[in-house]
Amino acid sequence: MSKVTNTSQKGQEIPNWTEDQAREYFESRRWPNGPVCVHCGSINVYRVGGKSHRKGLLECRDCRDQFTVTVGTVMEDSHLPLATWARAFHFLTTSKKGFSALQLMRNCGIGSYRTAWFLNHRIREAMRAEPLAGMLKGEVQVDETYVGGKPRPGDGKIHKHGRGTSKAPVVALIETGGHAISKPVKHVDSATMSDILNASVEPSASIVTDDLGIYPSAIADAEITGGHKTVNHSAGEYVRASDGANTNTAESFFALIKRGHYGVYHKMSKKHLHRYTNEFSFRWNGRELTDLQRRDAAVIGAEGKRLFYKTPVGATADHSLLSHPSS
Repeated sequence: MSKVTNTSQKGQEIPNWTEDQAREYFESRRWPNGPVCVHCGSINVYRVGGKSHRKGLLECRDCRDQFTVTVGTVMEDSHLPLATWARAFHFLTTSKKGFSALQLMRNCGIGSYRTAWFLNHRIREAMRAEPLAGMLKGEVQVDETYVGGKPRPGDGKIHKHGRGTSKAPVVALIETGGHAISKPVKHVDSATMSDILNASVEPSASIVTDDLGIYPSAIADAEITGGHKTVNHSAGEYVRASDGANTNTAESFFALIKRGHYGVYHKMSKKHLHRYTNEFSFRWNGRELTDLQRRDAAVIGAEGKRLFYKTPVGATADHSLLSHPSS
């Protein structure tokens, strides 16, 4: 069955599919070799026909359970059409600086902002990659930034910079020319950085940082043996003359987050910041893919993940999830 697309001014092939076409798309990405039972893993599966059954219903001949392509994914129990899900996956994975819930509501004809907001977070959950199959290696740039609103002129408050700010700290670890890991942290200190390095970087890696004083002890505590190069930002040095060491790749990554923050999302609360860093890490790690390949990667990543509405609207944030690169 041919799939209809709209082509934007930038040449993007935006899905404009019927429900059947969208279902065919999701099934082909989840089960490229044919449907597999999500309950027992059997391939002895058939389609349930008849007017009394909803379209897309499958049944396993072995365990006798029924399921559809959305079961066991971030799309499970959603009342939105699959065609809407397809467009939403496309917009969020192909927009370099993100795609706001309000814009998603307009472009997909969603009836409420709350529904569009939750849809965005569910797709960000699909973007969350599984734990690293291999640690970051080679030359790894490590840097931190602070995400939050710009101070209002004349508000009478003292606005500190750096670690004294009330903004949320975000740490990024990026292989030079490779993958990125980013996550918000409570404190930018030696113990926190040591834990992140231990969890994410091969001991033989070479670490490049700015001249913040916490890094030498953090690297030593993490038993990184590949060396530590420091770029002296406080002295106006941004590329080390002796060997070209720099943290410019990490700075470029942070620039994307901040442009997305100020230009698209406007508000990225501390409570949900880890989901936004998942999103930006996913697109960064798929930057050499085509738009359609990146969309497909997110759809494939939706399997085995669930996000219930009570989780993002709950009282506390969950900062425990690293934004790992795709394996």
